[in-house]
Amino acid sequence: MLQNEIIVKNLSTNQAVFSDQNGFYELQIASNKSTLIQYSFIGYDTLIIRINPQPSEKIVKRDIVIQEGSRQIGVVGVTAKKIDIGLKTIRPEHTTILLDVSGNAVENMVKTMMGVSSNNELSSQYNVRGGNFDENLIYINDIQIYRPFLVRSGQQEGLSFINPNLVKTIDFSAGGFSSKYGDKMSSVLDISYKKPKKFAASVSGSILGGTAHIEGRSKNKKISYIAGVRYKQSSYLLDSMEVKGDYKPIFADFQTFITYKLTPKIHFEILGNVAQNRYIFTPSESNQTFGTFTEAYALKILYEGQEEDRYSSFFGAFSTKYQPTKDLILKFTASSFYTVEQEFYDIHGYYALNQLDNDLSSDNFGDSIQNLGSGEYLQHARNNLNATIINYAHNGYLNKKQNYIEWGAKYQQEFIDDKISEWDMIDSTGYSINQDYNYPTDVVVLDRAVRAKNSMQTNRFSAFLQNTYTFRYIDLKLTGGLRASYWDYNKDVLISPRFSVQFKPDWVSEIRFRFATGIYYQSPFYREIRDFEGSLVEDSKAQRSIHFIVGTYYDLQIWSRPFQFSGEIYYKKLDNLIPYELDNVRINYYAHQRAKGYAVGFDSKIYGEFVPGVDSWITFSVMGTRENIDNDNYYIYYNQDTIQVYNRTDAIDSIFVEPGFIPRPADQLISVGMFFQDYMPGNKNIKASLGFYFGTGVPYGPPQTDRWRVGNNRSFPVYMRADFGISILLKSEKKKYKYTFFNSFKSVWFNFEAFNILDIQNTVNYSWVRIVPNSTNPIPFRYNMIPVANHLTGRLLNLKLTCNF
Repeated sequence: MLQNEIIVKNLSTNQAVFSDQNGFYELQIASNKSTLIQYSFIGYDTLIIRINPQPSEKIVKRDIVIQEGSRQIGVVGVTAKKIDIGLKTIRPEHTTILLDVSGNAVENMVKTMMGVSSNNELSSQYNVRGGNFDENLIYINDIQIYRPFLVRSGQQEGLSFINPNLVKTIDFSAGGFSSKYGDKMSSVLDISYKKPKKFAASVSGSILGGTAHIEGRSKNKKISYIAGVRYKQSSYLLDSMEVKGDYKPIFADFQTFITYKLTPKIHFEILGNVAQNRYIFTPSESNQTFGTFTEAYALKILYEGQEEDRYSSFFGAFSTKYQPTKDLILKFTASSFYTVEQEFYDIHGYYALNQLDNDLSSDNFGDSIQNLGSGEYLQHARNNLNATIINYAHNGYLNKKQNYIEWGAKYQQEFIDDKISEWDMIDSTGYSINQDYNYPTDVVVLDRAVRAKNSMQTNRFSAFLQNTYTFRYIDLKLTGGLRASYWDYNKDVLISPRFSVQFKPDWVSEIRFRFATGIYYQSPFYREIRDFEGSLVEDSKAQRSIHFIVGTYYDLQIWSRPFQFSGEIYYKKLDNLIPYELDNVRINYYAHQRAKGYAVGFDSKIYGEFVPGVDSWITFSVMGTRENIDNDNYYIYYNQDTIQVYNRTDAIDSIFVEPGFIPRPADQLISVGMFFQDYMPGNKNIKASLGFYFGTGVPYGPPQTDRWRVGNNRSFPVYMRADFGISILLKSEKKKYKYTFFNSFKSVWFNFEAFNILDIQNTVNYSWVRIVPNSTNPIPFRYNMIPVANHLTGRLLNLKLTCNF
């Protein structure tokens, strides 16, 4: 839905305002004077009209139309795909200018929205208001999209489903979304693909990969088509990481969207996607230093072996849209998603922990002066997962006077086959040790072993009904709806009422207010019910989040240019949570545990023309999220010297601990995002852009341990990153060259990009290295486990050329 996107400008004074969702706007102009009024929207033709008002005259302009898409503004309202006041519109044009190292431009743009945070530039995943990656909905043309199951790290992830070259509209909600969007607790990203009206194409290439797309419409205007291919080769990017070796990641996909207009009332749509992602890595060594100035350490690891991961997915959807009357649309969709994933690795590592010389006067300052421990490990996996998800859905839309009624029903089948075989071994001086701290260390045993085979065939049913009522004489809009769902695996019946209201007072035309509330259930998917041993928890019930959101949106003038300030305060009451830990981008659930919790925070954004003619924005968020895990009480044991011990038989005293509420893994107090554009004075063909991201540290702890125990909740360092780019327009549509070849291009852009220009070492996760102590030098770490930070990419330069036809 369009939201505050159309700009209405008085060309005599340069005063400008945004229209609201209904197309209403108010602009004061001089009387008895001919005045030009300009209507503009990115991607549409600019319209200019002339008016000559009389004193105290109130002029109402109706049926103002800006071409391409016939989206009307004025009192009659905006004609758009959907009506949902909780959605924020993202301009697709912005995805082409925002600096992006991952190749997933749309998700990278979403990361700059209010309430969204991400501490990993290699991944398309993001957190929304304290939730995890699995709590976010993604739709393309009303069809839900799924992410891979086995991906562990951002460098393995490859390309997301969304192809930016095919996108027409992008809508996003960070909470309080309506009943039409289904069963996730945090956010919804709603994408619509283009239905082209004329021929266009593009080709883009860079050091990191390339894209190409083509679009058009048949001569009889019955068939429209758009298709795109993408290729990503990130070896150059990954070579900047600390673990050195031979990186061979190759990611590619093909996607198409075709529409056929059988009659004026019946349309057919086909959406297809094929993706092939392969990640091969042969590590050689890593050298990492950590600690403090007074206690500095170095860890050196030499590697043998290889990792090879493959993720292949196939998606197809067929839709029939029938419009029997101008007010009624009926849509029927069948879709299928199939994924084949494998994770194979055998990594053998030899490592040594040394203490570093911290004496500034020493000739050996910074060198290793003492070995504290050494060992070796072997990690093995042969994991295979096949999944098929089939959907049959119906959606209806009825626009009746002041009511906009939507309904839908969906039947979903899920077929999942998962084979897990992985183990770790830690060894020193011929003996293996186990990670269980109460297990005898003189017994030869694998440190960790998981072997399981799971097969699921389940069915889900869901339906919704909602209505948006617009009052006739006041700017007030109410949306209320009800959603119901059922999963035959756990026999869970879920009912979710949702409600929102938006109001624009007469006394201040530039301000709007919004309140939204609702119940958001998240029925478990496969990963939520699988425990650390690979077993399935059959009685796992849905997680629940109750949203309360209050927001205000203020259109204002700064430097005679239009700006908008947005602010939202929210509280989410969380019940029946499944606790989890995050390892890079993989979420590991404690499937047998449950918790209750909350998330509370404030999000804000200032958006506008900091520099005339180009958009920039700044977001600022404050958030806290906590959970109280059921039955998490425990004892701390002490020996006769009041030293804590981990074997109860060695204790003579104990303390009973009730942890209460502890930080959730996505608990990030402050996050800041900024995107700023400028251009060369006197030459708008040369533009500069700066992206900046900051986030305070989030919690972490030893893997597969009791997170609530004292000492197991630590904090990442802050995440901070700045990217800088320069764009040069080499060929514009109006510019003609002597050589015909160059005139075949509509535009040609050259981009210079500098990622992480401050070269900050941001931490993505920790490797918990278990060191066998040197007999004469005990290790000063709990459980002899050392958290060693794994860092993201350093400073990188990239060149890109984009040609549009």
